[in-house]
Amino acid sequence: MSNQELATECCSPLIREPITADRAADLAQMFKALADPVRLRLLSLVASHAGGEACVCDISPAFDLSQPTISHHLKVLREAGLLDCERRGTWVYYSVIPAALQQLSAVLDAAESARAVA
Repeated sequence: MSNQELATECCSPLIREPITADRAADLAQMFKALADPVRLRLLSLVASHAGGEACVCDISPAFDLSQPTISHHLKVLREAGLLDCERRGTWVYYSVIPAALQQLSAVLDAAESARAVA
């Protein structure tokens, strides 16, 4: 199997071929949302919470921020396609969207893919 065939078969989309403008915009929105330390921690808290979902009341105490500020950060993560939410009574429960994390992981795996082809 040639290096090009191996690259096409095993490598991340970033190395295999240039990504489209639309795809780049979608990925950039996700990376931009995660570029804030509070949002990165929020995503981690939700992902690592028992059952894979967390209520705002569960994650708010971890921050020295007001409830509206935390809600804003959660909204940014939702709009970026990283979190999903469900209202249950007066509380909103958040969960990570696994496919979104897989997309980011595939792009970031470019270095490992390049080493595999070399």
